[in-house]
Amino acid sequence: MNRPTSTALIVAAGRGTRAGGGLPKQWRPLRGRTVAARAVDAFDDLVDAVIVVIHPDDRETARAALPGVTLVDGGVTRAQSVAAGLAAVKTDLVLIHDAARPFVSGATIADVLGALRDGAVGAAPALPVTDALWRGDDTVSGIVPRDGLWRAQTPQGFRTAAIRDAHATAVDAADDVAVARAAGMEVRIVTGSEDNMKITGPDDHARAEARLGPDVRVGNGFDVHALGPGDHVALCGVRVPHDGGLIGHSDADVGLHVLCDAIYGALAEGDIGTHFPPSDDEWKDKDSAVFLDHAARLARDRGYAITALDVTLICERPKIGPHAAAMRDRVAAIAGLEAARVSVKATTTERLGFPGRGEGIAAQATATLVRC
Repeated sequence: MNRPTSTALIVAAGRGTRAGGGLPKQWRPLRGRTVAARAVDAFDDLVDAVIVVIHPDDRETARAALPGVTLVDGGVTRAQSVAAGLAAVKTDLVLIHDAARPFVSGATIADVLGALRDGAVGAAPALPVTDALWRGDDTVSGIVPRDGLWRAQTPQGFRTAAIRDAHATAVDAADDVAVARAAGMEVRIVTGSEDNMKITGPDDHARAEARLGPDVRVGNGFDVHALGPGDHVALCGVRVPHDGGLIGHSDADVGLHVLCDAIYGALAEGDIGTHFPPSDDEWKDKDSAVFLDHAARLARDRGYAITALDVTLICERPKIGPHAAAMRDRVAAIAGLEAARVSVKATTTERLGFPGRGEGIAAQATATLVRC
């Protein structure tokens, strides 16, 4: 017997903005991908087709978030939106899923499909109610027995023809199981998951972010400055005596510049020239501490903590070792970190290349940022 084909029908036509962000919750970003995109991703390789029902006003947003996915305009009510999506389904089975549930597991999807392939007309995941249930307003007026009560989840799966017929005569309902039950269909319960949360309000969106774990970003920087006349070089915020000086629009502190680039890179915010153009006379001869302070503040404003800064200075002279501790402390003070989160070290090129010939100093740096 041929294996029945299946479609994930993801309902994303709602206008709900209670989750905040000024957008319907399904189009809000969740760690770099929209909530709806994460819901779609969950069905990869588990179904034969994916259809997303959207509000007509969201078509451009949906196309950008879900390239290549079939989009269908929904209706005024959820039932109308599902019916519109069902009209486009061409497979034997359909799994109807809320776009606001981005963490549905492959195991849950497989269990629903398994029940349908085992002969069920309908199947849906749910969790038994384990908390006590009360009835009342400001005070408790009664106790509701929780035996046999379940918390409904999605995807709710059906034989396509059966649920399409049920929706043809349905009034609006809380979910598709209610539509199926009103049409006399039997729906099998499969075990749901606590992870299969639904995003409704701002607290839910915050919980969803937390569930993804810390947002760790890493950036790197590399810079070179030539040596010219002078009696000192500025390196990592410290004035180091030398028989030449670094050439640059600001104070040419190559150590602080690469640290800035590493932080900006982790934030996807360009480089130091993006924020402090060398063509702008405002930054001529400027102490580069101003630049690192800006980069660190930008990271904090975006909700990131800088957990580590690591810079390597590449030169034959001056010798960095005697100044490394002072440099570390200065970088930490500028960036608002404890010194234990800053590393300043040096290496040579074994007298090879421009650093080996004493023509300039190079530096590279890595910054690690974390948002919890």
